[in-house]
Amino acid sequence: MRADRLVAALLLLQARGRVTAAELAERLEISVATARRDLEALSAAGIPVYPQPGRGGGWSLVGGARTDLTGLNAAESQVLFLLLGPASSAEPEVTSALRKLIRALPATFRSDAEAASRAVVSDAADWGEADREAPALLRPLRNAVVRRFKVRLAYTGKGGRSTERLVDPLGLVDKDGIWYLIAGTEAGQRTFRLDRIASADVTDLPAERPEHFDLSAEWSRVVAEMEQRRSLVSAVVLVDARFLPVLRSHFGRHCEVAAQEDERADGRVRVRVAAHTARSIAEQLAGWGAMLEVVEPRSVRTELARIGQELTDQYANPSDPPGTP
Repeated sequence: MRADRLVAALLLLQARGRVTAAELAERLEISVATARRDLEALSAAGIPVYPQPGRGGGWSLVGGARTDLTGLNAAESQVLFLLLGPASSAEPEVTSALRKLIRALPATFRSDAEAASRAVVSDAADWGEADREAPALLRPLRNAVVRRFKVRLAYTGKGGRSTERLVDPLGLVDKDGIWYLIAGTEAGQRTFRLDRIASADVTDLPAERPEHFDLSAEWSRVVAEMEQRRSLVSAVVLVDARFLPVLRSHFGRHCEVAAQEDERADGRVRVRVAAHTARSIAEQLAGWGAMLEVVEPRSVRTELARIGQELTDQYANPSDPPGTP
């Protein structure tokens, strides 16, 4: 897009004081003719940019004028590139943009920004898993969000039912390697998992976007609703304090530890865990065996007993070959 090139050109002029069209073309990876037109466009827009012909000439900001487009200080620029760094390995466009931004920074900030961009590596795959690739539909949906075009989705719901709908794309969210699209529909705002979208056809119809829509705030609302649904049933368990970190890793925010003074003489503490059903809690706790004890409710204890009986029936005679009745 031309707008981002003009911004990059102005930042480069600000950082270097004077550039030639050839230098700008090399920095921004465009033709010399395009670079010259961009510089002329800056001048025509009222930016104090002027050309100086002859040896040692080029384009300069009049009187060393400066336009602070970002307001970033040294520390803020480091934080910015620290955040951008992990994303740079995802797509070539991000890498290219990051490189251009670093080149456009003032020399005093540049080395620290480069170091910050290489300070973090993001690996979304769990141990033993293959690298997670971005969904194939991510690029067209992202373009539809940015350009504000309606999208026709073929979507498969949880029950396996396929539907087709015309939506107004509002934003995309990456939640632990799973991508979601937040969009406006005839029934209000909805959230769609990208891995359940069979096809997405971007139309040329303008999308509607609420005037004060805030993607971050909307996603926080979606997460709060989902977490509430996932914590409809709770259970109180006794577990050795040493194993609390492991239990927390299983239940996340749905693991509430009792006050320290409630610790028992045997070193166990009371912990409240939650999930959407009693069976789900039991399934997550079954692998702990006797390492913890479920105090309440009875429904979770019953589910654990059922799981234990199923395992006993299946593996009571480990010497029998698989398939033996």
